Amino acid sequence: MRMQCNTILVSSDCVSRKEEEAMGNTSSMLTQYDIEEVQQHCNNAFNQQEIVSLYQRFCQLDRNNCGFIPSDEFLSIPEFAVNPLSQSLLRMLDGLNFKEFVAFLSAFSPRATLHHKIEFIFKVYDTDCNGKVTFHDILRALRDLTGPFMSEQQREEVLTQVLEEAGYAKDSSLTLSDFMRILGNSGLKMEVEVPVD
Repeated sequence: MRMQCNTILVSSDCVSRKEEEAMGNTSSMLTQYDIEEVQQHCNNAFNQQEIVSLYQRFCQLDRNNCGFIPSDEFLSIPEFAVNPLSQSLLRMLDGLNFKEFVAFLSAFSPRATLHHKIEFIFKVYDTDCNGKVTFHDILRALRDLTGPFMSEQQREEVLTQVLEEAGYAKDSSLTLSDFMRILGNSGLKMEVEVPVD
C-alpha cells in the first residue's frame, strides 16, 4: 500500500486528483486504521498525534503529491541538509513512502529501543551494506562529523583508541552484535522532537 497525501492508494503509480475523486478516494485525513497500521509498523515509537503531525510534514515534502519522497528531496529539509551525516543517510534510502518515512524517523524517537537506535547507527556506518563495519567505514563517518576540525591523523588515533578500549583491533570488522556490545550500555541518546498541534 502506498499512502498519498489526501488519500490512501493501493496502486503503486501516482494518481491525479481527478482520478482520485473518480475512485472516491478523497479522504483528507489518515483513517484510524491507517494511523494504527503506521504506529505498529514503527513499533509504537510515535503516538497517534505524532503520526498525524508526521503525515502533515510528509505531505509538505511530497511536492509531486505522489505518496513518495525521492531521497534527493531530503536535502531540501533544512534539519536534514545541515546534518553532517546527511550523505551517509541518503545512501541508506532511495526514497520513502509515508510508512517508510515514519519508520526511518522512529530511530530518533525517545520511545525507540536502544537496540533500534544502535541498529540504525550500524546501518549508517555500514556504507557498503555487507553487514560489517570496518575501521574505514567508521573513519568515513567520523570525517563527515568532524570536517576540518580534526586532522586525518587525529581521527585515526581517536578511533584506534576507542576500538582498543572496546577490545577490538584496527583491522576488526564489527557486526551488529559487536555494535550492541560496545554501545549497549552507553545510554545512547538520539532523539527528534515531533511538534504536535
